[in-house]
Formats: sequence, C-alpha cells, structure tokens
Amino acid sequence: MAPDFTIKDMQDKEVSLSSFKGRAVILNFWASWCPTCTEEMPAINKLHKDYVGKGLTVVTVSTDKSRTGLSNYLAKNQFDFVVLKDADSKVARQFKVSSIPMTFLLDKNGVVVRKYVGEEEWDSEEIKRDLMKVLN
Repeated sequence: MAPDFTIKDMQDKEVSLSSFKGRAVILNFWASWCPTCTEEMPAINKLHKDYVGKGLTVVTVSTDKSRTGLSNYLAKNQFDFVVLKDADSKVARQFKVSSIPMTFLLDKNGVVVRKYVGEEEWDSEEIKRDLMKVLN
C-alpha cells in the first residue's frame, strides 16, 4: 500500500494522496533542475491527457527546494496534471525515493503495482500494458 500524505499544490491548497482513491495514479517524483525529469514531462502530460478520461490521474511531486525555480519552470511549461511541492523531501523519503525521476503506478485502491526508476518512454507498449492492468 502506498503511504498516504498531504502536501500543498502550487496554489497552496492541501492535497492528499488518498483523495485519488478509486482512480489509478501515476505518482512521479521530479525536480525542475533535473534534465532527465524535465525531458519526460511533456510525455507524462500527454499520458495524463490520453488516460484521464479512462480513470488515471497523474500526480507529480516536485522535490525542488526553491519555489521560485519550480514556479519559473511551470510558467514556461503548461501541464494539465497535479503538481505538488515537497521542498523538505518528506514525502520522497516516505516512498524511499533515492534518485529522480522515480515514478510509482498505483492501482485504484492505492496499492503500488510498479516502480519506474529513471526516465521512461511513457508512450511505450510496456507502459500501456501496465496501465491497462490497473484501469480494468
């Protein structure tokens, strides 16, 4: 089971992981200063757009220490998924994130089905198969 947490989004609204129960979740840990992380963000956004109507929610957790750096990055890049702030890496530690990007696929009950370490090809057949398992 994925550990529940509550942290703030970019509008300083508190968001809990448990609020997405009943939906499959892609939970991505990243930072705006990480080139590998930012390279995969457009593909993650496309994944969100393609699957949001099928029961998937993409939640990204930024480990940026600086809100300014994160805000500047997001101002230049429009994403449709949820962006949460974890400046003290408390949530990252809960998930034992040792490097970024690191992404977890959660089923509709909040169970971790798969962990992806490093950059992924989010439009690959393997990812699509993984998603079908949690969306059906």
